Amino acid sequence: MTAKLPDTHAKPGGDARGKRVAGLVLGSIGVVFGDIGTSPIYGFKTAIEQAARGHVGQGEVLGLLSLILWTLTIVVTIKYVLFMMRADNRGEGGILSLMALAQSAVGQRTRAILVLGVIGAALFYGDAIITPAISVLSAVEGLKTAPGLADAITPSVEIAISLAVLIALFLAQSRGTEKVAAWFGPVCLVWFVAIALLGLSHLGEAPQIVLAANPLIGLIFLAHHGLIGLFVLGSVSLTITGAEALYADMGHFGRRPIQIAWLMIVFPALALNYLGQGAAALHELALHGAAARLDRDWFFEGAPVALRVPMVVLATLAGIIASQAVISGAYSLSSAAMQMGLLPRLEVRRTSEDQAGQIYLPTVNFLLMAGVILLVGIFKNSDSLADAYGLAVTGTMAVTTALASVVVRRLWKWSLWRTALVVAPLLVVDLSLFGANTLKLLSGGWVPIAIGSALALLIFTWMRGSAIVGEKSRRERIPLADFLASLARRPRHLVPGTAVYMTSDPDLTPGALLHNLKHNGVLHQLNLIVTVTTTDAPRVASAQRGQAERLSDIFIRIRLAYGFMERPNVPEAIMALALPGVTLDPAHTSYFLGRRTIVATHDRGLAKLQDLLFIALSRNSADPSEVFSIPPGRVVEMGAQIAV
Repeated sequence: MTAKLPDTHAKPGGDARGKRVAGLVLGSIGVVFGDIGTSPIYGFKTAIEQAARGHVGQGEVLGLLSLILWTLTIVVTIKYVLFMMRADNRGEGGILSLMALAQSAVGQRTRAILVLGVIGAALFYGDAIITPAISVLSAVEGLKTAPGLADAITPSVEIAISLAVLIALFLAQSRGTEKVAAWFGPVCLVWFVAIALLGLSHLGEAPQIVLAANPLIGLIFLAHHGLIGLFVLGSVSLTITGAEALYADMGHFGRRPIQIAWLMIVFPALALNYLGQGAAALHELALHGAAARLDRDWFFEGAPVALRVPMVVLATLAGIIASQAVISGAYSLSSAAMQMGLLPRLEVRRTSEDQAGQIYLPTVNFLLMAGVILLVGIFKNSDSLADAYGLAVTGTMAVTTALASVVVRRLWKWSLWRTALVVAPLLVVDLSLFGANTLKLLSGGWVPIAIGSALALLIFTWMRGSAIVGEKSRRERIPLADFLASLARRPRHLVPGTAVYMTSDPDLTPGALLHNLKHNGVLHQLNLIVTVTTTDAPRVASAQRGQAERLSDIFIRIRLAYGFMERPNVPEAIMALALPGVTLDPAHTSYFLGRRTIVATHDRGLAKLQDLLFIALSRNSADPSEVFSIPPGRVVEMGAQIAV
């Protein structure tokens, strides 16, 4: 997503291959695990504060730790690392990739799969806004635990420092992350080693904390604590934030490096840290009993006094890396959504000359920054913001499991009982965590719901509006075969050069061609009718990119296919086709594009507010020449007005 990585599909010799895998493992530690790696800062603290609403003793602390450890084991290790990473779409993961895979498995684009994919994508954007806010806020709040800083670090100072860091992060996005991405892995590796040692240093204070490895203790805690137990379970979901990144970033690092990083480094470090925080809590209870203070910053206060400021600095760096990973993920998701037709075409800038995945979307970046600033201003601290986090995370996870069931049943051809045996328990866990988080709807859970609803409305409005525009446009055009037959009966004057006409339907005459013929009365010596389609695969091999069909002496129809993770480059693809008997000169090739102006009408179609939204989205869409990588100096636009 951010770092420049070697090809995981190559099979070099032993030493070279080992170094390659080691490099990918290190890269994944920085990019994939940055989010879940910062969860110990606020995860245990929030959960024990929820438990403190009732009586808290050794049983409650052990039960809470048991829930954390087994949630990490079931959701992250079993579901994502061992199960979901097998459901790859030609090496790619993520919610939209899984949606495309499920649609391919079914054999058609069904409404149910589309709705699930849109909901999952919309909730991810909520996660992308909340993650930077809570990661940086919780790290900066650790300054209060440093000696001599408790009085100076007021809530206003925390907010000011957090906003300064976050705004700087978003403003730096346009410069790309290629130069600093190489540090992501090493910094996060130091972070995981540090939190593991921090946890180990407290295990001796309460050795009985290892009893939390028994899953029955967690289940007994839930059974005996009613509503408080559900609130605690909702907070436990904060310990698995970022788990979706394991699956989403599979295409960047490969399955094996991510699995190695999780099982050998990340999971042990997280488990040790949570056990250490739990042991510190048990030690506090043993010393002070009912007077024990449980509303403490267990993570930072567990560090030696002399190391608290360095730990805050390291935590802030880890929070920035976690934020960068989710921001880059939002860019990638938006790019894929645009290719699939779920979102309007937005401006996409390349921030690296040799790394295709390094992209920057100014509009998405601005909206994310505005959302993060708004959240920090509304919630003001990580404790309040934690209530908003769980619904986005668990909602996306539940959608992922539901889509995976389609892949397992229809693509892998598992039997119904085998599918139910594997998927049903995972879905029960996801829905239990999601249901527990709905209890926090009024205290912050409404945030991801509001963000997700807004994004879902935008996506469905764009899809519906685009379908209406496409239908009306098709009604106004004539079949290409009829047009060519009329030209054979009545030839037109030909001018030198090549004309490329972009069209969404290769069987209909492009509107730009009809407008050009109507106004100029001439045709070029060679006319290419080009259609670009997006497949359900993330990428399409160059050899399978295009197909050409000669329709007449002066007309050739070309179909170009791109994966949903690719950016179309029409001039490059046309030149690569090597058309028989045709010599293309880029300097004498013109690209004719249709420019549609959308206006609202009272006809049946979109609702009035959706009309206005669709028109606004259309007007702010990226220029087609940018979308198809066409040199602006070779573009001729022909306008038309369409009512929706």
